[in-house]
Amino acid sequence: MSRIVAIYGSPRRQGNTAALLDQAVAGARSAGATVEPLVLRDLEMSPCLEIYGCKKDGRCVIQDDFQRVYDLCLASQGLMLASPIFFYAVSAHAKIMLDRFQSLWVKKYWIERRPFGQRHYTRQGLFISAGATQGAKLFEGALRSVRYFMDVLDMELVDSVLCRGLDLAGDVLGHPEHLARARQAGQDLALALRDG
Repeated sequence: MSRIVAIYGSPRRQGNTAALLDQAVAGARSAGATVEPLVLRDLEMSPCLEIYGCKKDGRCVIQDDFQRVYDLCLASQGLMLASPIFFYAVSAHAKIMLDRFQSLWVKKYWIERRPFGQRHYTRQGLFISAGATQGAKLFEGALRSVRYFMDVLDMELVDSVLCRGLDLAGDVLGHPEHLARARQAGQDLALALRDG
């Protein structure tokens, strides 16, 4: 049975990305996956302080809820991250988490001295996002950050559910096609992990 971490990165508990991720979680569970939800807004997590205490063993030395996030992400076969778009990037909650994984980057490339540019994906990830505008490049910045975040986890970003024109909480409920797409993406991720 595959284990997936579902990370809710919105400052709104009942926002559009939360509704989309709820559907992806339901889809993954329907395919037999065990899904562990993490709501970032409920966690006590400092931003990265760039003190490089992680140079010792690749673990962040700041003792807060990130330690649990780190362990869950490393123990999972799959990851689903949902974040709304803020100024063409992920939310502050999500960005804090991404930045704290600099400790894993230090472990891989400074401590273990893995060569740069060599990809060895052992796990898979899904990104879910919603933004208010219809801009053609609305998700480019967030996607780049999420790809590099997943890369440090040896995780391939295999799918993205990206929904434009959603701003106010609940807007996505008027778009059943987005909800269905998210559910299918979650199910597909779980099936790929099971069969992979």
